[in-house]
Amino acid sequence: MLLLKDIFKKLENTSLEVSDDISIDSIKRNKNSGEVFFVVTSKDDLDSNLKKKIKEIFSKNLEEYKIYIEFKSSSLYKSKDDLICAEILKYNPSSKIWIEEIEINKEKNKIEIVLPSEEAYYTLTKNGFGHYLEEELKVFGSYKIDFDFVKEILEDDNIESFISQIDEAEEVMSAKHELEIKTKAENKAKENKAKKVNSYGKKDIDNTQRLIDINVNSQKVTVEVDIFNIDSREIKSGNFLVSLSVTDYTSSTLAKIFLKPEKAEEFLESFKKGDHVLITGNVNYDSFSKCETLMIRYIEKRDKVIRMDYSKEKRTEFRIHSKMSQMSGVTSFTDFAKRAKLWGHDALAIADTNDVQGFPEAMEAGDATGLKILYGTDINFVDDKEKIVTNYDPNKNYESYVVFDIETTGLSSRNDKITEIGAVKIVDGEIVDRFSQLINPEREIPQVVVELTGISNAKVENEPTIEEVIPKFYEFAKDSVLVAHNAKFDISFIRREYANNNLEFKHPILDTLVLARALMTDMKRFNLGTLCKNLGVSLVGAHRAVNDAEATAAMFIKLIERFKKEKEFNFDNLNQETINIDSKRLFESSLLLIAKDEVGLKNLYKLISASHMQFYNFTAKVPRSLLDKYREGILVGSGNASSPLFDAVYRMCPDEELIEIAKYYDFLEIQPASDNIMAIEDGKFTIEDIREINKKILWFGEKLEIPVIADSDTYYLEESEDILRRIVLNGKPGRPDPRASREQKFYFKTTEEMLDEFSYLGQEKAYEVVVTNTNKLKNEIKAIKPIPDGKYPPVIEGSDESLREMTYKKAHEIYGDKLPEIVKERLEKELKSIISNGYSVLYIIAQKLVKKSNDDGFLVGSRGSVGSSFVATMSGITEVNPLPPHYICPNCKHSEFTKDLTYGSGVDMPDKVCPECGSPMRKDGHNIPFEVFLGFYGDKEPDIDLNFAGEYQPQAHKYTEELFGEGYVFRAGTIGKIAEKTAYGYVKKYFEGKNISPVEIDRLAKEITDGKRTSGQHPGGVMIVPKSKSIFDFTPIQYPADDSTSGVITTHFDYNFIHGKILKLDILGHDGPTIIKMLEDFTGLDSNKIRLDDEKTLSIFNSAEIFNMDEEIFSCETGTLGIPEFGTSFVISMLKETKPKNFADLVRISGLSHGTDVWISNAQELVDSGRAELKDVIATREDIMVYLINAGAENKMAFDTMEKVRKGKGLTEEQENIMKNLDLPEWYIDSCKKIKYMFPKAHAVAYVMLSFRIAYYKLNYPLAFYATYFTIKLNDFNGENIIEGPSFLKNRIKILREIQNPTAKDKGEIRVSEVALEMYARGFEFLPADLYKSKASKFTIEDKKIRMPLRAIPGIGENCANSIEEEAVKSEFLSIEDFSRRTKAGNSVITILQKNGMLIDLDETNQISLFNF
Repeated sequence: MLLLKDIFKKLENTSLEVSDDISIDSIKRNKNSGEVFFVVTSKDDLDSNLKKKIKEIFSKNLEEYKIYIEFKSSSLYKSKDDLICAEILKYNPSSKIWIEEIEINKEKNKIEIVLPSEEAYYTLTKNGFGHYLEEELKVFGSYKIDFDFVKEILEDDNIESFISQIDEAEEVMSAKHELEIKTKAENKAKENKAKKVNSYGKKDIDNTQRLIDINVNSQKVTVEVDIFNIDSREIKSGNFLVSLSVTDYTSSTLAKIFLKPEKAEEFLESFKKGDHVLITGNVNYDSFSKCETLMIRYIEKRDKVIRMDYSKEKRTEFRIHSKMSQMSGVTSFTDFAKRAKLWGHDALAIADTNDVQGFPEAMEAGDATGLKILYGTDINFVDDKEKIVTNYDPNKNYESYVVFDIETTGLSSRNDKITEIGAVKIVDGEIVDRFSQLINPEREIPQVVVELTGISNAKVENEPTIEEVIPKFYEFAKDSVLVAHNAKFDISFIRREYANNNLEFKHPILDTLVLARALMTDMKRFNLGTLCKNLGVSLVGAHRAVNDAEATAAMFIKLIERFKKEKEFNFDNLNQETINIDSKRLFESSLLLIAKDEVGLKNLYKLISASHMQFYNFTAKVPRSLLDKYREGILVGSGNASSPLFDAVYRMCPDEELIEIAKYYDFLEIQPASDNIMAIEDGKFTIEDIREINKKILWFGEKLEIPVIADSDTYYLEESEDILRRIVLNGKPGRPDPRASREQKFYFKTTEEMLDEFSYLGQEKAYEVVVTNTNKLKNEIKAIKPIPDGKYPPVIEGSDESLREMTYKKAHEIYGDKLPEIVKERLEKELKSIISNGYSVLYIIAQKLVKKSNDDGFLVGSRGSVGSSFVATMSGITEVNPLPPHYICPNCKHSEFTKDLTYGSGVDMPDKVCPECGSPMRKDGHNIPFEVFLGFYGDKEPDIDLNFAGEYQPQAHKYTEELFGEGYVFRAGTIGKIAEKTAYGYVKKYFEGKNISPVEIDRLAKEITDGKRTSGQHPGGVMIVPKSKSIFDFTPIQYPADDSTSGVITTHFDYNFIHGKILKLDILGHDGPTIIKMLEDFTGLDSNKIRLDDEKTLSIFNSAEIFNMDEEIFSCETGTLGIPEFGTSFVISMLKETKPKNFADLVRISGLSHGTDVWISNAQELVDSGRAELKDVIATREDIMVYLINAGAENKMAFDTMEKVRKGKGLTEEQENIMKNLDLPEWYIDSCKKIKYMFPKAHAVAYVMLSFRIAYYKLNYPLAFYATYFTIKLNDFNGENIIEGPSFLKNRIKILREIQNPTAKDKGEIRVSEVALEMYARGFEFLPADLYKSKASKFTIEDKKIRMPLRAIPGIGENCANSIEEEAVKSEFLSIEDFSRRTKAGNSVITILQKNGMLIDLDETNQISLFNF
């Protein structure tokens, strides 16, 4: 501490007298800004005149600096406690939440400050605040400051109280639910909409810093950021903690603020996701989020500066790569289209790599923005018409062949130098001469080349230069055919040196790489080493020119000898052999294809299909022959720097050869040098090389009158987003992608940026290629749609009449000759909508499939919303009756429909006898509106999903093909996208070992989510094309995941985009129908006879008490283990919480359990808190529509809201405003907004009907149930463990549960083992597998016990088990030798069977058994 008077003495200032209690606490100087900051402390507050004079003295003596002085007075604080609290509040404004809870303990010269939370402790101890506080306290004396915090001790019994305690601190982030405006606040909000503001807090702005540069030592900072997520939580005090996830694209962090309820509402109305803001705040450590956090002091909205395209006339970009470029694209085409629209562009081309799966999204983006979309693809082109021999005179005989190889300083034929030439001359199949010479390149040879070739600068120091060597090689090779392996590379260097030394290149060129591909069709790899090994040619000292040339020569001789055995040797005949080349094996290059019109679009679909299905090898390839076949209507561009034309110009091929290449294209392309950063860095090109090549391509365009356009490979919007692509590339399976570690510049460029890139062409030419020509080309292309408008269902003659007839026939059978008005009205309403919209054929197809399955002895269950259609019920497609609850007399057909809405299902109504005839009445009806299926105006595409028995599913698919014909039925294709969890893994992998904010990890993971990872197929969906159309009118086709062994052909487009244009049927395989069939076979009881209101059966959904289990063996809180849909731990926990009282409750639970974010963090909390009952919460799709209509909403609005919410798309602002004015519970809107996916009620009803029947069998026919269950779950059944009994099994389950990362197999074994324990606890036993008594794969009932099948023994495969069962039926086995011979069982199977005591009665051989009388 410096006394101010001492400082003034040194400054020789005696004009101002100051007291001894005035001191200088600190001096900070900023040289860059020319500023000095003083802190002056005094016992009493100084008057303003004295303060002014002190500042004047400092300013006069420090003229070159701007002076800032902070005056402090110790008299501000009455006590040490006051000072401590005041300084804490000043240091961390958010501490006002907990400042009153601190404890200050003083002991002599030591002060201990006990803070209420770990987070508070961290914020005050990480930035040297303790030392600062010690200095401030010196006005009271000298003190040592220590900090501590209250440790929370957690015990299981006190979890709830713990949660309520941590609500007050930062850990509030783990509170149960998001911000919910109470009813009072909600009503107030309806009357007075919250005021929106552009800033919040006291204005406080410093120089902005980058997020990547700030840390806990930064204290107060100002940052300019984008908000990408907002979270709000209520804490115990009733205040709110608002957390903003923010980024400036150098890093990301959390910005937090504590607010009172009314202020929170105002804040959340004002600041939204996507806003660009300026924030000033203190940097603290967030112990909950485990990252540095900005505590907001001031926030204000700012206009985000976005790169704009200010050119009067805009260019058109032809190379947009969207997220559908597999494991490469990172930006959606929608985002590209929005940016193009913002810039004033009027067109945009999509050009994903060798697929067109982005076309549907591009079409939708075009409709939304008004842009003209150009549909294309950047293909992997391979030249299957490449010649073995080129540059020859067919009328001339060539006797001499010079086989040569070179070594170089690198791969650039323009910039690297030759270090060695090795050659051999062949005449009449014999080597007659050799040429070998090392060459001094007169430049440094890279170390990697030295290690590969052994040629160093020291080795060639005294060797001749190329100028001396090339004339000698010219003489050696004169009048000869030049032969090389991958000749393009070697020839490009030789051509260059010939030209540099004024030597004429007149050699024919023969490439042994192309020759080998044509003649050795059984091989997969064609590098020199592999070929030599295959042909028995010695290759010693590879990567030395002389050795490689000798080996290539020997290989060449052998290949020509092989050819001569089949055909007369001449170059024309030799070139015809290229027809044998496997195009899949060729190296690909880039070409751009754009569909010019509808013909071109269809041809493009055919080309893409063939590319994926016939020419796939690691990637789909397009041979020249395929492109020629489907070229009509397609514009072919010359490609990027990996294209044949660019490569040929780069290799300095003769103009006549280049002209022939260029003539193939409809337009030529040039790209900015920045598109080739990696190649430039690697030394393959220089920037000047690229510019010279582009000028040459432009010259060819002018000479051939082919338009030349400037485009740029574009993968993301902004340069900063390159990191996203690198993360995705790094996530690719297999060898690391070198591009993942290299920065590139594939961002969307403005017209000005492109003009600047091509300014070296001159202003006029740059404008021509960037603007004029791209727009001319755009205008030549027709506006086309990749998916046609309209609906194209298959045609079945008379389907309208057939559907009407069969539904009325069934209705009369059930409801009598005179139909009740409600039945007739519903039928007519549905039939009118179905028939007028052309959907009757869908019903007829579904009816035929269900009937065929039933006739073949297999039940079919309905899925989805089809059960909401009464016509589907009456046509036999579903057994779910969607009418309101009602009674029907099966005898006299009398019916009664109830108006009592307390019954969610007719099943739950009390029993009743028919008042007309006295017969017991049947109860039915689940009250499901038809509009859920088809919409109020028939504008919703219906989807009939059918659950076939798993083993019958292939037969159902086959029958569909029989109905519609081969070539008209395809499996529904899907696109496997990068899921959020996978994306998170990719980001973590990329930044492994690096320091990165968890908030930045979340942001990056969100950005790369939904990129294409692979393709696949819907588990049962089939798409049916009408016979009047071709599949290529709608989509290309491919194998799922490009796997040709799958035996399945799928649509290339995700089925969701064409569902609604052509018919989709869901023919799914499911265990349910299989289980019912097995149970009926075991028991002889028709499942349809089981009452769905059986009280004993209903009881097992609440408890397992009725099973009378031995609880020492096993106990479970419900009896639903093994019951489909109700046997998982998740649903069992729901059953425990909700305690279902009837069938309708089970339906709601089924809906809740199958939805996403419908129960967890939503309905569960409403029920737990008592804010809603189970019967009131949103459980199924229908709940939303019906609830809104009952609350006064218009039908269409209610339907549209249901559709949006059920798909997880939240609510529009308009929908939310309407709902706020309806009579809805206070929680309703928030509940809707949380939902990600909802289950249809009809689907839930179908599942519950199935599950309830299975539960009935489990209760009343336990052996049949367990035998069926274990048969279905055979793959998870470990007979060796289960036969050991309950004690062993319990220990096994314990071991499995302790596995840190259990596999699906481990989880499956736990489930099956628990059901086995339940069976033991109910007093039932297993019988071990037996050679003669066991089936191969089915559990059987024997002596009131369950006999295990052969496959229950681990290691016994299906084929082996089937063989054993078949042979055992024929006759007993004589010996192990006989058993092995008849069943084809190997030693391993025999060992397993012996271990399990199944071969104990068999001798080793047949000979011994002859004497066993």
